[in-house]
Amino acid sequence: MSDNVHVSHEDRSPSQHVISRRHFLRTAGALTAGVLTAGCQPGMLWQTPQPLPTTEVATPSRPRVALAYAADYDRALIRQQVRALLDGLGGLKGVISTGDRVALKVNLTAGVDVKPLPGVSPVESYVTHPEVVRALGEAVREAGARELFIVESVDARTYRAWGYEDIARELEATLIDLNTPEPYEDFTSTPVGDGWFTYESFVFNPILEDVDVFISIAKLKCHWSCGVTLAMKNLIGLVPYTHYRLSPEHKYRSALHGKGDEFKTRLPRVIMDLNRARPIHFALIDGVKTTEAGEGPWIKTISPVEPGILVAGINPVATDAVATATMGFDPTVEQPTPPFLRSDNHLNLARELGLGTNLLEEIEVVGASIEDLRYEFEPCWT
Repeated sequence: MSDNVHVSHEDRSPSQHVISRRHFLRTAGALTAGVLTAGCQPGMLWQTPQPLPTTEVATPSRPRVALAYAADYDRALIRQQVRALLDGLGGLKGVISTGDRVALKVNLTAGVDVKPLPGVSPVESYVTHPEVVRALGEAVREAGARELFIVESVDARTYRAWGYEDIARELEATLIDLNTPEPYEDFTSTPVGDGWFTYESFVFNPILEDVDVFISIAKLKCHWSCGVTLAMKNLIGLVPYTHYRLSPEHKYRSALHGKGDEFKTRLPRVIMDLNRARPIHFALIDGVKTTEAGEGPWIKTISPVEPGILVAGINPVATDAVATATMGFDPTVEQPTPPFLRSDNHLNLARELGLGTNLLEEIEVVGASIEDLRYEFEPCWT
């Protein structure tokens, strides 16, 4: 069997998956040894990892994206690998200054009102795992953050059920439900700026304007409407759904999609508007355990997968492009090429707007290579 980690949908047996990941661990043996050591020393926040091998020669003009592998959500392992990602990017000192207020936007899509997939928890299938948030939150605190907020458009039930109350307590972070203006008296209106596509401004909880640093912690998934849902698409959850629905009975942001097949052009441009109204300063993508062929249990064809992928970068366009490539897709293709089967490729729109590049040859990948971690996802065919 080949040592390449390029595993097709048809060929995924448990033994093949383990063997291919063993090849990766051989290529990063020094790091793995550090992880094992960390696991034997409880109470230590960080272990110093060996430098990950870089896949290309550093070029200052190119955005840098870091890749790492994690077999599961073991706390010591996730801490170690998130720290390795940060080290590969030069740390958070260029992102966070001492005294900053920092918001972590997680993806807890639909909350607890949706029935999860049989036999697998939401955090190990279609929403951001709290251990990934814990690891980055600890690093953010270490970098000097004065206040930390975990933000998403969900209520306290979801935060409690999926382990976020515990994480917030340990990080001394505040949980914010973006569907409400609390702890403020009312929502604010935040402009997109010149060249807006669909919305000139957005209704936001004021915390999104008040923080100094905004971080997107997304889940690595395909999406029925817009191909992939990663760091940039994660911002759909910033707005209160009651202000962005076509009908009062809708429980989702139907106005962002539009009527009928308007979503094909509308939704990708709404994503661009959101990313200009609330720019991302750092992106981390959780693909350790996720789903393919859909973004949530309401897509009947989805199934859980365990790619073991972690992706991080300062520029969200480049980060999403590399993440898309690890899923087995070309991040530059146009509709109707997978994964962008039904709508315009919002990563191409982002490049055209000057928000970043989705051209892999213009991105420096550090840590593992795309080929090391590539795991072919099934797109949302139906």
